[in-house]
Amino acid sequence: MVDGVEPAEVIPEATASGPSVAVAFGGGGARGLSHIHIIEALDELGIRPVAIGGSSIGAIMGAGMAAGMTGAEIRDYALASVGNKTAVANMIWSLRPASMRGFKLGQFNLERVLRTFLPPEIPEDFSGLQIPLKVTTTDYYGQSEVVIEDGDLVEALAASSAIPAVFMPVRMHGRVMIDGGIINPVPYEHLMDLADIVIGVDVVGAPDGDGTHMPNRMESLFGSGQLMMQTAIALKLRLQAPHIFLCPPVGRIGVMDFLKARDILAMSAGVKDELKFALDAAISARS
Repeated sequence: MVDGVEPAEVIPEATASGPSVAVAFGGGGARGLSHIHIIEALDELGIRPVAIGGSSIGAIMGAGMAAGMTGAEIRDYALASVGNKTAVANMIWSLRPASMRGFKLGQFNLERVLRTFLPPEIPEDFSGLQIPLKVTTTDYYGQSEVVIEDGDLVEALAASSAIPAVFMPVRMHGRVMIDGGIINPVPYEHLMDLADIVIGVDVVGAPDGDGTHMPNRMESLFGSGQLMMQTAIALKLRLQAPHIFLCPPVGRIGVMDFLKARDILAMSAGVKDELKFALDAAISARS
Protein backbone atom coordinates (compact mmCIF):
# COMPACT_ATOMS: atom_id res chain seq x y z
CA MET A 1 0.00 0.00 0.00
CA VAL A 2 1.31 3.49 -0.86
CA ASP A 3 0.29 6.44 1.36
CA GLY A 4 -3.15 5.02 2.10
CA VAL A 5 -3.94 4.14 -1.51
CA GLU A 6 -5.77 0.83 -1.77
CA PRO A 7 -3.95 -2.04 -3.55
CA ALA A 8 -6.70 -2.20 -6.17
CA GLU A 9 -5.67 1.26 -7.36
CA VAL A 10 -1.92 0.69 -7.60
CA ILE A 11 -1.52 -2.90 -8.76
CA PRO A 12 -2.90 -2.65 -12.30
CA GLU A 13 -0.51 0.21 -13.08
CA ALA A 14 2.38 -1.70 -11.49
CA THR A 15 1.64 -4.91 -13.38
CA ALA A 16 0.93 -3.43 -16.81
CA SER A 17 4.53 -4.20 -17.75
CA GLY A 18 5.54 -5.84 -14.49
CA PRO A 19 5.63 -9.36 -13.06
CA SER A 20 3.52 -12.09 -14.61
CA VAL A 21 1.00 -14.00 -12.50
CA ALA A 22 -0.25 -17.60 -12.54
CA VAL A 23 -2.89 -19.15 -10.29
CA ALA A 24 -3.62 -22.69 -9.09
CA PHE A 25 -7.15 -23.42 -7.92
CA GLY A 26 -7.38 -26.30 -5.45
CA GLY A 27 -9.93 -29.06 -5.07
CA GLY A 28 -12.57 -29.24 -2.36
CA GLY A 29 -16.00 -29.80 -3.87
CA ALA A 30 -18.53 -27.09 -3.04
CA ARG A 31 -15.89 -25.22 -1.03
CA GLY A 32 -14.30 -24.40 -4.38
CA LEU A 33 -17.04 -21.87 -5.10
CA SER A 34 -14.89 -19.54 -3.00
CA HIS A 35 -12.45 -19.47 -5.94
CA ILE A 36 -14.86 -17.00 -7.48
CA HIS A 37 -13.48 -14.32 -5.16
CA ILE A 38 -9.96 -14.95 -6.45
CA ILE A 39 -11.11 -14.55 -10.05
CA GLU A 40 -13.07 -11.41 -9.18
CA ALA A 41 -10.07 -9.90 -7.40
CA LEU A 42 -7.80 -10.50 -10.39
CA ASP A 43 -10.47 -8.99 -12.65
CA GLU A 44 -10.70 -5.90 -10.46
CA LEU A 45 -6.93 -5.52 -10.48
CA GLY A 46 -6.74 -5.88 -14.24
CA ILE A 47 -4.51 -8.94 -13.91
CA ARG A 48 -4.75 -11.66 -16.54
CA PRO A 49 -2.88 -14.84 -15.52
CA VAL A 50 -0.36 -16.23 -18.00
CA ALA A 51 -1.25 -19.77 -16.89
CA ILE A 52 -3.85 -21.52 -14.73
CA GLY A 53 -3.73 -24.84 -12.89
CA GLY A 54 -6.62 -26.64 -11.32
CA SER A 55 -7.61 -29.77 -9.50
CA SER A 56 -11.19 -31.07 -9.21
CA ILE A 57 -13.57 -28.11 -8.67
CA GLY A 58 -10.52 -25.88 -9.09
CA ALA A 59 -10.07 -27.22 -12.61
CA ILE A 60 -13.68 -26.34 -13.42
CA MET A 61 -13.32 -22.82 -12.02
CA GLY A 62 -10.00 -22.45 -13.80
CA ALA A 63 -11.58 -23.55 -17.08
CA GLY A 64 -14.18 -20.81 -16.75
CA MET A 65 -11.50 -18.19 -16.24
CA ALA A 66 -9.29 -19.64 -18.98
CA ALA A 67 -12.27 -19.49 -21.34
CA GLY A 68 -12.55 -15.74 -20.77
CA MET A 69 -15.40 -15.64 -18.24
CA THR A 70 -15.20 -12.92 -15.60
CA GLY A 71 -15.57 -13.68 -11.92
CA ALA A 72 -18.95 -11.93 -11.93
CA GLU A 73 -20.15 -14.12 -14.79
CA ILE A 74 -18.98 -17.29 -13.03
CA ARG A 75 -20.69 -16.14 -9.81
CA ASP A 76 -24.00 -15.50 -11.59
CA TYR A 77 -23.87 -18.83 -13.40
CA ALA A 78 -23.00 -20.78 -10.23
CA LEU A 79 -25.85 -19.23 -8.25
CA ALA A 80 -28.31 -19.93 -11.05
CA SER A 81 -27.20 -23.53 -11.57
CA VAL A 82 -25.49 -25.52 -8.80
CA GLY A 83 -26.69 -23.01 -6.20
CA ASN A 84 -30.30 -23.36 -7.31
CA LYS A 85 -32.28 -26.20 -5.73
CA THR A 86 -34.73 -26.56 -8.59
CA ALA A 87 -32.00 -26.54 -11.26
CA VAL A 88 -29.98 -29.18 -9.38
CA ALA A 89 -33.03 -31.39 -8.83
CA ASN A 90 -33.93 -31.25 -12.51
CA MET A 91 -30.36 -32.05 -13.53
CA ILE A 92 -30.12 -35.04 -11.19
CA TRP A 93 -33.45 -36.41 -12.38
CA SER A 94 -32.58 -36.04 -16.06
CA LEU A 95 -29.18 -37.71 -15.65
CA ARG A 96 -30.10 -40.48 -13.21
CA PRO A 97 -29.03 -44.02 -14.17
CA ALA A 98 -31.94 -45.96 -15.68
CA SER A 99 -31.88 -48.54 -12.89
CA MET A 100 -31.53 -46.06 -10.03
CA ARG A 101 -34.16 -46.07 -7.29
CA GLY A 102 -33.33 -43.06 -5.21
CA PHE A 103 -29.95 -41.35 -5.03
CA LYS A 104 -26.98 -43.68 -4.70
CA LEU A 105 -23.42 -42.45 -4.39
CA GLY A 106 -21.01 -43.46 -7.09
CA GLN A 107 -23.60 -43.97 -9.84
CA PHE A 108 -23.45 -40.62 -11.57
CA ASN A 109 -21.42 -40.19 -14.74
CA LEU A 110 -19.76 -36.83 -14.11
CA GLU A 111 -18.85 -36.29 -17.76
CA ARG A 112 -22.56 -36.38 -18.64
CA VAL A 113 -23.32 -34.04 -15.76
CA LEU A 114 -20.70 -31.53 -16.87
CA ARG A 115 -21.71 -31.60 -20.52
CA THR A 116 -25.21 -30.69 -19.34
CA PHE A 117 -24.32 -28.23 -16.60
CA LEU A 118 -21.18 -26.34 -17.65
CA PRO A 119 -21.67 -22.79 -18.97
CA PRO A 120 -21.66 -22.51 -22.78
CA GLU A 121 -18.56 -20.29 -22.63
CA ILE A 122 -16.42 -23.31 -21.68
CA PRO A 123 -15.30 -24.98 -24.93
CA GLU A 124 -15.25 -28.70 -25.64
CA ASP A 125 -11.50 -28.69 -26.31
CA PHE A 126 -8.45 -27.13 -24.63
CA SER A 127 -7.65 -25.43 -27.94
CA GLY A 128 -10.65 -23.13 -27.43
CA LEU A 129 -9.25 -21.61 -24.22
CA GLN A 130 -7.76 -18.11 -24.05
CA ILE A 131 -5.30 -18.91 -21.24
CA PRO A 132 -3.22 -22.13 -20.97
CA LEU A 133 -4.80 -24.52 -18.45
CA LYS A 134 -3.25 -27.48 -16.63
CA VAL A 135 -5.81 -29.96 -15.29
CA THR A 136 -4.64 -32.56 -12.79
CA THR A 137 -6.20 -35.97 -12.35
CA THR A 138 -5.17 -39.25 -10.70
CA ASP A 139 -4.38 -42.49 -12.53
CA TYR A 140 -6.09 -44.93 -10.18
CA TYR A 141 -4.08 -48.03 -11.10
CA GLY A 142 -0.95 -46.14 -12.09
CA GLN A 143 -0.89 -44.55 -8.62
CA SER A 144 0.27 -41.29 -10.15
CA GLU A 145 -0.73 -37.78 -11.05
CA VAL A 146 -1.57 -36.99 -14.68
CA VAL A 147 -1.50 -33.40 -15.96
CA ILE A 148 -3.77 -32.80 -18.95
CA GLU A 149 -3.20 -29.77 -21.17
CA ASP A 150 -4.83 -30.63 -24.49
CA GLY A 151 -7.63 -32.62 -26.07
CA ASP A 152 -11.18 -33.05 -24.75
CA LEU A 153 -11.58 -30.43 -22.03
CA VAL A 154 -14.86 -31.67 -20.58
CA GLU A 155 -13.51 -35.21 -20.30
CA ALA A 156 -10.45 -33.87 -18.49
CA LEU A 157 -12.58 -31.81 -16.09
CA ALA A 158 -14.73 -34.85 -15.33
CA ALA A 159 -11.66 -36.99 -14.65
CA SER A 160 -10.17 -34.33 -12.38
CA SER A 161 -13.44 -33.96 -10.44
CA ALA A 162 -14.47 -37.62 -10.11
CA ILE A 163 -14.69 -37.69 -6.31
CA PRO A 164 -14.37 -41.31 -5.12
CA ALA A 165 -17.62 -42.85 -3.87
CA VAL A 166 -19.61 -39.93 -5.33
CA PHE A 167 -18.96 -40.12 -9.08
CA MET A 168 -17.93 -42.89 -11.44
CA PRO A 169 -14.24 -42.91 -12.43
CA VAL A 170 -13.49 -41.65 -15.94
CA ARG A 171 -11.70 -43.77 -18.53
CA MET A 172 -9.16 -41.77 -20.54
CA HIS A 173 -6.85 -43.28 -23.14
CA GLY A 174 -7.40 -46.72 -21.65
CA ARG A 175 -6.62 -45.59 -18.09
CA VAL A 176 -8.99 -45.22 -15.12
CA MET A 177 -8.91 -41.70 -13.68
CA ILE A 178 -10.26 -40.29 -10.42
CA ASP A 179 -10.23 -36.94 -8.60
CA GLY A 180 -6.99 -35.00 -9.10
CA GLY A 181 -7.15 -33.78 -5.50
CA ILE A 182 -6.32 -37.27 -4.24
CA ILE A 183 -2.67 -36.82 -5.20
CA ASN A 184 -2.34 -33.07 -5.76
CA PRO A 185 -4.98 -30.90 -4.05
CA VAL A 186 -3.40 -27.54 -5.07
CA PRO A 187 -1.21 -28.02 -8.19
CA TYR A 188 0.79 -24.80 -7.97
CA GLU A 189 4.17 -26.43 -8.59
CA HIS A 190 3.30 -26.96 -12.24
CA LEU A 191 3.19 -23.18 -12.63
CA MET A 192 6.34 -22.14 -10.76
CA ASP A 193 8.48 -21.86 -13.89
CA LEU A 194 5.77 -20.09 -15.88
CA ALA A 195 5.22 -16.84 -13.95
CA ASP A 196 6.96 -14.39 -11.65
CA ILE A 197 4.23 -14.65 -9.02
CA VAL A 198 2.32 -17.88 -8.43
CA ILE A 199 -0.85 -17.99 -6.34
CA GLY A 200 -2.11 -21.20 -4.73
CA VAL A 201 -5.61 -21.44 -3.28
CA ASP A 202 -6.42 -24.24 -0.81
CA VAL A 203 -10.10 -25.07 -0.25
CA VAL A 204 -9.64 -28.60 1.10
CA GLY A 205 -10.67 -27.62 4.60
CA ALA A 206 -10.68 -30.04 7.55
CA PRO A 207 -13.23 -31.96 9.62
CA ASP A 208 -15.31 -29.45 11.56
CA GLY A 209 -16.63 -30.01 15.08
CA ASP A 210 -16.11 -29.52 18.78
CA GLY A 211 -13.92 -32.59 19.15
CA THR A 212 -16.59 -34.70 20.85
CA HIS A 213 -19.01 -35.40 17.97
CA MET A 214 -18.70 -38.95 16.64
CA PRO A 215 -18.66 -38.67 12.81
CA ASN A 216 -21.10 -40.77 10.83
CA ARG A 217 -20.05 -42.95 7.90
CA MET A 218 -20.12 -40.21 5.26
CA GLU A 219 -18.48 -37.66 7.54
CA SER A 220 -15.70 -40.14 8.21
CA LEU A 221 -15.27 -40.84 4.50
CA PHE A 222 -14.96 -37.21 3.44
CA GLY A 223 -13.16 -36.11 6.60
CA SER A 224 -10.43 -38.71 6.21
CA GLY A 225 -9.96 -37.53 2.63
CA GLN A 226 -9.50 -33.98 3.90
CA LEU A 227 -6.89 -35.12 6.40
CA MET A 228 -4.89 -36.99 3.75
CA MET A 229 -5.00 -34.05 1.34
CA GLN A 230 -3.95 -31.60 4.04
CA THR A 231 -0.98 -33.84 4.83
CA ALA A 232 0.02 -33.74 1.15
CA ILE A 233 -0.33 -29.95 1.06
CA ALA A 234 1.79 -29.49 4.19
CA LEU A 235 4.57 -31.58 2.66
CA LYS A 236 4.40 -29.65 -0.63
CA LEU A 237 4.64 -26.33 1.19
CA ARG A 238 7.75 -27.46 3.05
CA LEU A 239 9.39 -28.52 -0.21
CA GLN A 240 8.37 -25.48 -2.27
CA ALA A 241 5.72 -22.90 -1.48
CA PRO A 242 4.06 -20.60 -4.01
CA HIS A 243 4.62 -16.88 -3.67
CA ILE A 244 1.08 -16.44 -2.34
CA PHE A 245 -0.91 -19.18 -0.59
CA LEU A 246 -4.50 -18.56 0.46
CA CYS A 247 -6.99 -20.62 2.47
CA PRO A 248 -10.54 -19.25 2.33
CA PRO A 249 -12.41 -20.05 5.59
CA VAL A 250 -14.82 -22.63 4.20
CA GLY A 251 -13.79 -25.73 6.18
CA ARG A 252 -17.21 -26.33 7.72
CA ILE A 253 -18.86 -26.65 4.30
CA GLY A 254 -19.46 -30.20 3.08
CA VAL A 255 -17.95 -31.37 -0.18
CA MET A 256 -21.37 -31.63 -1.84
CA ASP A 257 -23.02 -28.59 -0.21
CA PHE A 258 -23.40 -26.69 -3.50
CA LEU A 259 -26.85 -25.47 -2.50
CA LYS A 260 -25.08 -23.39 0.15
CA ALA A 261 -23.43 -21.37 -2.63
CA ARG A 262 -24.50 -18.01 -1.20
CA ASP A 263 -23.27 -18.95 2.28
CA ILE A 264 -19.94 -20.12 0.85
CA LEU A 265 -19.44 -16.85 -1.00
CA ALA A 266 -20.42 -14.82 2.05
CA MET A 267 -18.11 -16.58 4.50
CA SER A 268 -15.13 -16.45 2.14
CA ALA A 269 -15.53 -12.85 0.91
CA GLY A 270 -12.52 -11.65 2.91
CA VAL A 271 -10.11 -13.65 0.74
CA LYS A 272 -10.57 -11.08 -2.04
CA ASP A 273 -8.88 -8.30 -0.04
CA GLU A 274 -6.37 -10.78 1.32
CA LEU A 275 -5.25 -11.55 -2.24
CA LYS A 276 -5.09 -7.86 -3.18
CA PHE A 277 -2.84 -7.02 -0.24
CA ALA A 278 -0.65 -10.09 -0.86
CA LEU A 279 -0.23 -9.14 -4.53
CA ASP A 280 0.59 -5.57 -3.56
CA ALA A 281 3.32 -6.84 -1.25
CA ALA A 282 4.66 -9.35 -3.79
CA ILE A 283 4.82 -6.77 -6.57
CA SER A 284 6.41 -4.17 -4.30
CA ALA A 285 9.04 -6.70 -3.23
CA ARG A 286 10.06 -7.16 -6.85
CA SER A 287 10.34 -3.42 -7.56
